[in-house]
Amino acid sequence: MNSQRSTGSRLLSYALVYKYRIIGALAILLCSVGAELAGPFIVKTIIDGHLSPPTGDIGPVLVLLAFYIGLVSLSGVLNFSQSYLLQATALRIIKNMRMDVMRHIQRIPLGYFDNTPAGQIVSRVANDTEAIRELFMSFMATFVVSFAHLLGIYIALFILDVELALYTLALPPIFAVIMYFHLKYSKKYVAIMRARLSDMNAMINESILVMPILQAFRREKATLEEFERLNEDRYVAQVKQFRIFSLSSRNIVGTIGSLVTAFVIWHFGNLSIAGAALSFGVLYAFIDYLGRIFNPIIGIFDQLMNAQRAFVSADKVFAILDMEGREVEETSGAVKPKGEVKFENVTFAYNDDDHVLKNISFTARQGETVALVGHTGSGKSSIINLLLGFYEPGLGRITIDDVDITTLSKQQLRKHMGIVLQDPYLFAGDIKFNVSLYNKEISLEQVKRALADVGAASFVEQLPRGYDEPVVERGSTLSSGQRQLISFARALAFDPSILILDEATASIDSETEGLIQRALKVVSEGRTTLVIAHRLSTIREASQILVLHRGEIVERGNHDELMALRGRYFKMYQLQTGEKASLAI
Repeated sequence: MNSQRSTGSRLLSYALVYKYRIIGALAILLCSVGAELAGPFIVKTIIDGHLSPPTGDIGPVLVLLAFYIGLVSLSGVLNFSQSYLLQATALRIIKNMRMDVMRHIQRIPLGYFDNTPAGQIVSRVANDTEAIRELFMSFMATFVVSFAHLLGIYIALFILDVELALYTLALPPIFAVIMYFHLKYSKKYVAIMRARLSDMNAMINESILVMPILQAFRREKATLEEFERLNEDRYVAQVKQFRIFSLSSRNIVGTIGSLVTAFVIWHFGNLSIAGAALSFGVLYAFIDYLGRIFNPIIGIFDQLMNAQRAFVSADKVFAILDMEGREVEETSGAVKPKGEVKFENVTFAYNDDDHVLKNISFTARQGETVALVGHTGSGKSSIINLLLGFYEPGLGRITIDDVDITTLSKQQLRKHMGIVLQDPYLFAGDIKFNVSLYNKEISLEQVKRALADVGAASFVEQLPRGYDEPVVERGSTLSSGQRQLISFARALAFDPSILILDEATASIDSETEGLIQRALKVVSEGRTTLVIAHRLSTIREASQILVLHRGEIVERGNHDELMALRGRYFKMYQLQTGEKASLAI
């Protein structure tokens, strides 16, 4: 319950940004309710004939009918106005909330994305915020209208017949108890439904990304069965929730309404039998208003499910917003560093004391190329992750030009770094966008020069639209070598002081590798270059090679020095080149 109060107050804070719009919409709503509730009194007056003179003049009745029709028309206009204003405001609120979530996602540490399926994050930004929209659009209006209706109806009932109106005061507490149990038992099913929807989104996203592997290993049926289990689980929860809704909403409200109406007819029947003066206008108006009591109650019940869904979704959205993040800072005034990188006794663990790096120390000077080699899990990528500021070292420090990187904002740290990954990612757009990423400081001429430097200009200019050639998501219409060359050009176009190549030549052919090697000799001039490489032939010219094993640097030196040691690097190189070497490493 505390969680719901907290969530409710935070939702209210979003609504208060547009409080005047909402107050205006609700004021129009109340006017509409007033116009609507005046109808039965007018009809009662017409039935009782109080305004009809004995002469049979129907003029006053026609005036009253015209007034009634005017009220109905005014009610329709007011309903449209408040609905439009409230919905437009709700859309603005959700637009702001969605932008807040998207903005905060940019500030969340990388570890969150390592441990959270992309589909779940998409579900938070898209589906959960959309569920919250229903709270502002329908639920709020329904509650205000319903309470206004109930208040107006009870005023009218007491005017018509005080004794009967006192009996009907028992109805709201009865419905409040029913609503309490409705919320109590259906909440868990709503939570399951939202969780399973998130799981299904995550699975769909993953399945699309790895569809070639699923089909190659004939896992379509197993994947479908897994999805069916999630879908079935959500279906069962949804059926149970609707069962509760069906029993506790229209069904029970309708039954109670019929019983109360029968009691009112019996009451007026007794009065008639007893010979009391009976006003048919009062009978009509009382039954009409009594019937109107149940419509707002049913409206509240109908919106309870949307409200529960909105609160569950809001909890998930606010859970992301509550995560610690770093502000995205402006870096226009950041001074470009020379690029001397130092690791000083750095120790790091992703989980508690399970250290993946132990006392790592090395220096990469400006203009040098430092290569990191080692078997999978030796800590190569962790060094890069720490340098980029994705994680913080447990012990030791990392400096650039003798400045501790923990004293720099993440944007300032990364502004003068370029990175090329083993699996290059291209965005939906065109070639020139994928190089410049819409950076206004990078002109088309710089894009062309970067592509030319890495040897990509020849194939780009042969494309039907050249530099404007559309690229689909992930660049699947291009070969892996072409994607890699474009990602190289992207890194170079930003003119970084520090260039990071994370196994960047692992997935390209020998001819493309030759192009890149020639380009790197040019672009690494004056830059600090850190290379993670499995293909040792690509780093023979490196200034320094660090050999890692189980998180420690076990050998260091250039290619010739390490080959002369005849140690771990020597054996790895021999195995890759096919020369005779001992397999015991």
